[in-house]
Amino acid sequence: MTSASLDLRSSGSYGSLQQQQFQNGGSPFQASPPVPPRKPPKMFKEKEGLFLWICKFAPRKKIGMMLLCIVSAAVFLWVLYVGKGEDTQELIMSMNSGVFPPDTGQIRHIDSIEKNDVGKIASIESPPPPPLTYFKGYILPPGNPCEGFTLPPPPADKKRTGPRPCPVCYLPVEQAIALMPDAPSFSPGVSSLTYIHEENLSKSEFGGSEFGGYPSLMQRNDSYDVRESMSVHCGFVRGARSGHQTGFDIDDSNLLVMESCRGVVVASAIFGAFDLIRQPQNISEYAKGNVCFYMFVDEETENFLKNSSELDSSMRIGLWRIAVVHNLPYDDPRRNGKVPKLLLHRLFPNARYSLWVDAKLELVVDPYQILERFLWRKNASFAISRHYRRFDVFVEAEANKAASKFDNASIDFQVDFYRKEGLTPYTRAKLPISSDVPEGCVIIKEHIPISNLFTCLWFNEVDRFTPRDQISFAIVRDKIREKTNWTLNMFLDCERRNFVIQGYHRDVLERWPPPPPPGAIAVVHPPPPVIDETLPNVSASSFVTSPVKKIPTKRGRERKSRRHRKVIPG
Repeated sequence: MTSASLDLRSSGSYGSLQQQQFQNGGSPFQASPPVPPRKPPKMFKEKEGLFLWICKFAPRKKIGMMLLCIVSAAVFLWVLYVGKGEDTQELIMSMNSGVFPPDTGQIRHIDSIEKNDVGKIASIESPPPPPLTYFKGYILPPGNPCEGFTLPPPPADKKRTGPRPCPVCYLPVEQAIALMPDAPSFSPGVSSLTYIHEENLSKSEFGGSEFGGYPSLMQRNDSYDVRESMSVHCGFVRGARSGHQTGFDIDDSNLLVMESCRGVVVASAIFGAFDLIRQPQNISEYAKGNVCFYMFVDEETENFLKNSSELDSSMRIGLWRIAVVHNLPYDDPRRNGKVPKLLLHRLFPNARYSLWVDAKLELVVDPYQILERFLWRKNASFAISRHYRRFDVFVEAEANKAASKFDNASIDFQVDFYRKEGLTPYTRAKLPISSDVPEGCVIIKEHIPISNLFTCLWFNEVDRFTPRDQISFAIVRDKIREKTNWTLNMFLDCERRNFVIQGYHRDVLERWPPPPPPGAIAVVHPPPPVIDETLPNVSASSFVTSPVKKIPTKRGRERKSRRHRKVIPG
């Protein structure tokens, strides 16, 4: 028996024997008869002589130190290997694991002391919490069709040079749902993210809004200093609850349903009745019952939908649940659309994943297949397609100015500001970064602190500068990458066009002629042949019977007419 077990038992069960006798009255030796003194045995004399010898020679020539070491080693070995040392080790292991083995009287006794005699012995510490687990990705099993899938070369169609979809290898819906991670992805650099709430606002150096909180340039720079615990501006600064008395206000009934979305969210928005509602296609029954499909509209769009008999009292149009937004923070509908586009994690605080789709797009692939292909299989927490043609921010800014997407002076000011902060034109030296310009009409995101921080800071740039989010994307990404090893998935634009079909805005569609009634056969007549009267001895019948290659083209006629203009004056 170990010394530890002896002490515990003497203080617990054995030590109570004398107390019980004292309580019954009298001395504990009252009933025992006197015992005559006995002659000490010979063994005792030998031990006593050894003890006197030790006391005599211990102070001499460092013998005492040697004896002390020998005694200490003997005691240590006796405690370690004698007296049920296995039970002691079993006790320590069981205390660390929190599981006590059966049929161990010592362990049961310690448990009773811990519960009953708390003042006599220190309580046993609870085991430390288990370490957090994170999703680390997976590899498709050998033989899976998507394992070695490569993009085929683009079709050699000279008549079509613009962007087009390309094939994408999706897993079946059942397999994609089964591969949904049980744990969140690791968030490098930041593990706790909170959002600033302010009531008394003061304007900063330039830009900003009451909805965004007017963060100063010092606060902007501090928000890019990524650390474990952060508090940043992220819209909704005047309300304790996102969507409630903050600007961009939503009815409480919708907010309750939005807070109950704990899985996947598919969201879009229409402001200013700018687009038509397009229904998602090829959606599985599991996704219809578990994915939250939300369409945010303003009051103008709500009235348009009601007048067109698309919206009734159920506030549903197909799969979309319509959420009407009141008190919009901006006058520009496109800038208002950046609120749900970049801040879905604030509107759906309990959701794990979100898929943003612009209203001009029609979703034609199941959301779980998209998440598996572009997030889970790539072990990424943020995915966005890159622009099909432009890769450089400065080129993108000039294209926005040429298309009159926003005020040219504001675009120049923003680009010059980023250039002074170190933004450079895109070159191959930036690889593996494949582009600085995204096609921001689709955003696939996991709601973890680092990806939430990215979209918060991206929104702050849109709030301070122009609403052209393609210009501010690269500066936010690069500043976060300077502090962390976080990477995002920028996939091909042709892959994006595989799961969404791009349509036209409502004003363009309304200018088109109405389609023919169903059942009517549209007869398309070929254009009449063009006869060049300048050619001699050529009749109309010759154009019908002669081969096509002998028919002069328009370019040939123009070239020949120019030749005549040069020759005739001579």
